[in-house]
Amino acid sequence: MNAAGIRQKIAFTILGLITLLVVAPIVLIIYYVISRGWSAMSWEFLTAAPRNGMKEGGIFPAIVGTVLLIVGTMLFSLPVGILSAVYLVEYAKDNLFTRLIKLSVVNLSGIPSIVYGLFGFTLFVVFLGFGTSILAGSLTLAIMSLPVIITATKEALEAVPMTYREISLSLGATRWQTVRYCVLPYAIPGILTGTVLSLSRAAGETAPILFTVAAFYLPRLPRSVFDQVMALPYHLYVISTQVPNMPAKLSFATGLVLIGLVCLMNLVSIVLRAHYRKKKQW
Repeated sequence: MNAAGIRQKIAFTILGLITLLVVAPIVLIIYYVISRGWSAMSWEFLTAAPRNGMKEGGIFPAIVGTVLLIVGTMLFSLPVGILSAVYLVEYAKDNLFTRLIKLSVVNLSGIPSIVYGLFGFTLFVVFLGFGTSILAGSLTLAIMSLPVIITATKEALEAVPMTYREISLSLGATRWQTVRYCVLPYAIPGILTGTVLSLSRAAGETAPILFTVAAFYLPRLPRSVFDQVMALPYHLYVISTQVPNMPAKLSFATGLVLIGLVCLMNLVSIVLRAHYRKKKQW
C-alpha cells in the first residue's frame, strides 16, 4: 500500500472512532432510559390522567398538551419561517441591510431558551393579555423555532441550481411562479429537515413553557387555546425534583415517552424527505 492509501486509511479510522465517540453515549443513554423506565410502561400509563399526587395513573394530559404545543408551534412558525427565507433568497437584494438580517437570524439560534421564555411571558402573557395558555406557549416556542427554520429553508433554496430559475424566467414565468413550481418542490427535503429539528427542540424545552403555559398538576384536558396544559418536559421536571418519594421508574418512563414522540416526528420526516428526494433531477 502506498503512502496516500495509508494516510487515507488512517483518516477513515480516525473519523470512524470520532463517530463512535459521538454515537455511543447517545445509544447508552437511550438504553439506560429504556431499561429503567420500561417496567412502568402500560396502556394505563399512556391513556390515564395522573392521580394520588402524580404517583399513580398516567401521563395522558401531558402527552396531549405536548402534541398541542407542537402543532401550535408548527402553525405559527412554518409559514413565517418559510416565507421569510423565500424573501431573503429570491427577492431581497444583497446589501448591508439583508446581510445584517441574515447574521441576526443566525445569532438568534444561540440565545438561551430561558430568554425566549422571559420574552414570551412579558409580551404574550402580560402585555397582550393571553395569560398562561396554549396560545402564549405556542407563540413563544414558534419564535424560538424561527431561526432554525429560516436558516434551513434558506440553505435548501440556495442549493437548487440557478439554471432552474433562469429557464423558468426565460419561458415567461413570473418570479413567484418560478419559486412556487421550480424551486420550492426541490427544496422541500431540506425544509423538512430544519422543521423537524426545530420542532424536536421545541418539544423538549422546559424553560419557555415554564413561564407561558405549563401547569404543575392539571388532570383534565384543555378546552380552548387560552387554557393551561401539562407538558411532558415540565412534567418530567416536576416529578423528578418537586414530588417527594416519586418512583424513579415513572420519571424514566415519562422520558421514554418524550423520546418516542421525538423519534416518531423524525421518522415521519424521513419518510416524507425520501419521497420528495425521488423527484430531484440532479
